[in-house]
Amino acid sequence: MNKKRILIVAGLGFAQLTISQLASAQDTLKLKDVVISATKNDQKQSQTGKVVSIISRETLDRSHGKSLPELISEQAGIIVAGSSSNPGQNKSVFFRGAGSAYAVVLIDGIVQNDPSGNGGAFDLRLFSIDQIDHIEILRGGQSTIYGSDAVGGVINIITKKGGPKGNTIYGVASAGSYETYKGTIGLNGAVEGFSYNVNYTHNKTDGISEAANPVGNTTVFDKDGFKSDGVNANFGIQLDKHFSINPFVRYFRGNYNFDGGSFADANNYSILKNVAAGTNAKYEFNTGKVTLNYSYESTLNDSHTSFPSVGQGKISLIDLFYNQKLGNKLDLLVGIDNRVMKLTSGTNKPETNIFAAYGSLFLHDLSVFNLEVGGRYNKHEQYGENYTYSITPSINIIKEVKLFGTVSTAFKIPTLSMLFGQFGANLSLKPEKSQNYEAGVNFNFADEKFTLRVAGFKRDLTDAIIYAYPAGYINQISQKTKGFEVEPAVKIGIFNINGYYSYVEGNEFNFVDNAIADYLFRRPKHTFGLTAGVQATENLYVSANYRYFGNRTDGNFSTYKVETLPAYKLLNAYAEYALAKKRVKIFFDAKNILNEKYNEIIGYNSLGFNFNTGVSFNIR
Repeated sequence: MNKKRILIVAGLGFAQLTISQLASAQDTLKLKDVVISATKNDQKQSQTGKVVSIISRETLDRSHGKSLPELISEQAGIIVAGSSSNPGQNKSVFFRGAGSAYAVVLIDGIVQNDPSGNGGAFDLRLFSIDQIDHIEILRGGQSTIYGSDAVGGVINIITKKGGPKGNTIYGVASAGSYETYKGTIGLNGAVEGFSYNVNYTHNKTDGISEAANPVGNTTVFDKDGFKSDGVNANFGIQLDKHFSINPFVRYFRGNYNFDGGSFADANNYSILKNVAAGTNAKYEFNTGKVTLNYSYESTLNDSHTSFPSVGQGKISLIDLFYNQKLGNKLDLLVGIDNRVMKLTSGTNKPETNIFAAYGSLFLHDLSVFNLEVGGRYNKHEQYGENYTYSITPSINIIKEVKLFGTVSTAFKIPTLSMLFGQFGANLSLKPEKSQNYEAGVNFNFADEKFTLRVAGFKRDLTDAIIYAYPAGYINQISQKTKGFEVEPAVKIGIFNINGYYSYVEGNEFNFVDNAIADYLFRRPKHTFGLTAGVQATENLYVSANYRYFGNRTDGNFSTYKVETLPAYKLLNAYAEYALAKKRVKIFFDAKNILNEKYNEIIGYNSLGFNFNTGVSFNIR
């Protein structure tokens, strides 16, 4: 790594320090007091029986050397395929053993989707960590509130919003190995009745070769890097003490290089573009509020290979819901949403529509008991109607012990490609449906200094959609998955330790053997993670993260056999030194990287550590 570049990056922070006095840091809330906005009932975490994890602003501020897929993959029960490898490949999210298209991503509570994709999932590469305030993760079926695809779980990304009165400049600049550079610059502030936050992120790396060089080959494979630019703008307009409007605009463009296979170098590349705009509007009164979410999103994926393809999809979403307090212990939620999805590439340019009405009752703090009961009605333009429900009780046996559980159903609609595409389309497809069960216990001792959550789950999926050659897309009979998660945490003085162990097993359709198999592709039965941090001095924080991924299976499409891939381990180290009351921070990050394309086919191959160092700053 070029030392001159590191000094330039670090010097940027020192120069900014001399310009102005910095804004004060935010206080950290107790975990039990954190409000979960993704439930649409604004519940405290102590009140809900759902399995929720919060990636805090503090954690994000200590993760500048990571991507969003890398950070998400550190959570219990979540595998993000390719999170530590070439950024040019899609980052598929596997929640609790569910397939890669069975998770919903929200941005500020608004559902994100890519109709042009075969699974319709949102691409996590579209967002930089530097643009995020915090992240809420809900595990288990959440279709009653968020509709299609919320079978395995929900990721709610909360973006940075307007700051204190006046104007604040903030940013991150970093450089690392493989000619890696990243920079974010943002401006936020507020005046009477108006707030704003606008930021821009540029990210670039030469990367590593995605393909493994065959034994005996003397030709050096080229590197597979990427370059991306993203803009995120949020505005807040307080029209009066009751009514607020919060428009947003986002733009992302990425250019990614990738190879032609496990051992085949190639000059392939893809261009990914995403544009989104919309608004959140709220009218609040004494005992309730009305919320309107509207968003328009367009995604283009232009792939340049020996078999070039262009996919472009658009989605418009309107979500209107009403919250009403029915006394001190009972809350009502009712809402409707409508989604119009279009494919604008190809010849027939198909579109579809799904309308839904949903509602829930939330009984909370009734002695030791909380209960949420909800239901949803869906009407799809092609397949017709379906329904979902959820029942989530929790019991605080004593202040330190909470039992929780959920019985729910969830669903996933067939994508536009499955219904209208050129290969194997089937207009008779039914939605995939799941029956979900989960139960667990949460321990909290010494005012959250010691916590432990244990949760078990079971999911039965019926009418699963598969591609059965040569018939095309059909509804399969069933898939079953079960497992459990253990999440301990300790906070003692300057020490902070968090860990998890996850176990998952199940069956699914095997595209290699064209049959049901008693294993899950790319999802190991055993995963383990441990993060240990210490506030060594008032200004110095250091941490290390270790993750273990057990044996798993994948398809070798050269030999058309199922291969068992050996376990592998990842290690990440981080150090941060804060200046001027923690408003300017110099950080250093080092982590394992994998040539995971090679890994997926014949086994584990680590290419060593990636180093990243830089500075973050916040100036008023």
